[in-house]
Amino acid sequence: MTSTPAPRLEEVTPGNFEAAVGINVRPDQEHAVSPVVQSLAEAYVRPAGVAWPRLIVDGDGESARPVGFLMAFLDIDWNDDGTLFRSGLWRLNIAADEQGKGYGRFAVEAVAAELRRRGTERLYVTWHPGPTGPEGFYLGLGFRKTGEMSGDQTVGVLYLT
Repeated sequence: MTSTPAPRLEEVTPGNFEAAVGINVRPDQEHAVSPVVQSLAEAYVRPAGVAWPRLIVDGDGESARPVGFLMAFLDIDWNDDGTLFRSGLWRLNIAADEQGKGYGRFAVEAVAAELRRRGTERLYVTWHPGPTGPEGFYLGLGFRKTGEMSGDQTVGVLYLT
């Protein structure tokens, strides 16, 4: 009996860059999440160590395929005044034809594991409210609304302890 490989995260490299920027969400979600290429550009212009971009890959060998992209933020200055630092999930793009297969849950769990490894106790995320937004997804994973807004986005937190 063979086992199915679990999804995994890969660093974005010159070898998988095209696969990463080829990840496209459903058209009705495009207003709610930036394209991968924009996320990678934002990661590049941030101080080293702030952005943690990863390609989500499923399968092994020749059957391996990119199914999504995530980018975490690590210890950002939340208020831009040196008083509050947070870490969390910055971007989550699951390919349109790969949604509903557990890759989003895997991505959140992978970021949570990385933050726990770094000693972080809370994972933050923001989302656009509305009927096509991911609020139900995040609340279903245990995130709680903080009551804050970040621009026009709802702020949620998942306690990791």
